[in-house]
Amino acid sequence: MPDTVAYELSAHAETVMAEREILEAWVARVLNNPERTEADATDPLLRHALGRVAERDDRVLRVIYNETVEPWRVVTAFFDRAMRGKL
Repeated sequence: MPDTVAYELSAHAETVMAEREILEAWVARVLNNPERTEADATDPLLRHALGRVAERDDRVLRVIYNETVEPWRVVTAFFDRAMRGKL
């Protein structure tokens, strides 16, 4: 993986990030240094990057993105309650 990932936000990602008060800096941090990555369960083009956000009480941010396009395209991002305490 490159030192700094080039990515763009989809319109949906921009909207939900604003609604969920997720900073783009956190998305970039998780994409560049994920604590865990996973394949998407239904779409083979998508991957999930997960990482804790210290500024939000170590909640786990899940960033779903397409790495088969250049730049990578962030589809959505959310705090994954099910992953809390599991990273």
